[in-house]
Amino acid sequence: MTEPFPPPGPPATAVPEPAGPDDRPPPARFAYDAHTWKEIAHLLANLPVSLIGFVYVVTTLFTGLGLTVTVIGFPVLAAALTGARLLGRLERARARKLLGVRVDEPSRLPSRGANGFWPRLWMAVKDPVAWRTVLYQLIRLPWGVLTFTVALTGLFVLWPVLPFVVRGLTNADRAMVRGLLSPSDELERRIAELESDRGVVVDTAAADLRRIERDLHDGAQARLVNLAMGLGLAKEKLLEDPDVAATMVEEAHGEVKLALQELRDLARGIHPAVLTDRGLDAALSSVASRCTVPVKVTVDLDERPAAAIEGIAYFTVSELLQNVSKHSGARTAAVDVWRSEDRLFMQVWDDGGGGASLDGGSGMRGLADRLGAVDGLFVVDSPEGGPTTVTAELPWRDRSDAPDGGAGPAQGASVRGRGWG
Repeated sequence: MTEPFPPPGPPATAVPEPAGPDDRPPPARFAYDAHTWKEIAHLLANLPVSLIGFVYVVTTLFTGLGLTVTVIGFPVLAAALTGARLLGRLERARARKLLGVRVDEPSRLPSRGANGFWPRLWMAVKDPVAWRTVLYQLIRLPWGVLTFTVALTGLFVLWPVLPFVVRGLTNADRAMVRGLLSPSDELERRIAELESDRGVVVDTAAADLRRIERDLHDGAQARLVNLAMGLGLAKEKLLEDPDVAATMVEEAHGEVKLALQELRDLARGIHPAVLTDRGLDAALSSVASRCTVPVKVTVDLDERPAAAIEGIAYFTVSELLQNVSKHSGARTAAVDVWRSEDRLFMQVWDDGGGGASLDGGSGMRGLADRLGAVDGLFVVDSPEGGPTTVTAELPWRDRSDAPDGGAGPAQGASVRGRGWG
């Protein structure tokens, strides 16, 4: 059976285009061409535009700062900084139109890991893009007065050399736009993402610990308590009524079997032994065999990834197959796992009724957050009526680079496998 969908390549990453020769204006000339008139218009507009920006910053920002001693101060400050971001966007558009300056738009504030009013508020308050825009607006008022005066006066008294004067002033404008209104550098964006993801990782670990504690308390621990009580009663009955004592011992033996099975299931939920010993192919085939619909499993890997990445991939596919069993109404399903360059891809397909989404309450939002916390991606394509295709990505890490050295008997072995679970 062929794969139901072709492996896509790694996601394209938008790379800001560096300023090159096309970003520079043509040399200034004594003749007044279109570029010169655009630069003059930009300098004349500096005064009214900078006046609006300065008044906005002074009024809203300093009002918010002054009110930080009260409850409403931080919301006002966050709203002021959000508005400053909008002013920065308008200034970049004006520079792009009149000065030909190509400056990429800053990325939006990350929403992942900022669930709730106060985390989003704090993220807006510490936004470096907004604070640089505030600084830009504060220093622009005196600069706007100077450029407006020089440009307006030069139209009458500096007519022969005005293109060269205008070019010098607009070059300063270009430098300010690039220096203060450009996006945050990659390190700055990365720090913001890691701060957001850290909360997701902590919450996920805490939820897993609570789940394990609950399973131990409600399952194996309760059975062991019953077992101890049963054996105590059997000990008392041993001399008085050996037949009753034998029956109670037999019941205790059954409780032991059930407790051991629950402990095995719990251990499999933490980290299955088959995954450690034989890798993703065997582990996912085992999961697929417990699914209520036939599942075609295809694992096409030349080597095993790091244990942490392998574990995340296993639990992601496992939960998706549980969703197929419980919610999809499908007749067949398929799982494909493959590597493309430095990414590990997982794709789960089923021919069910569709309609799955990240907000559908089926646990997919949690999966998306967990993958996002390790630089992964999670995409759901599930139109009404089906079929449903869920694609997940994880960064590939070699097993030899892992801190545990990739321990396990299957290390370095080929794990290509195709078969029905």
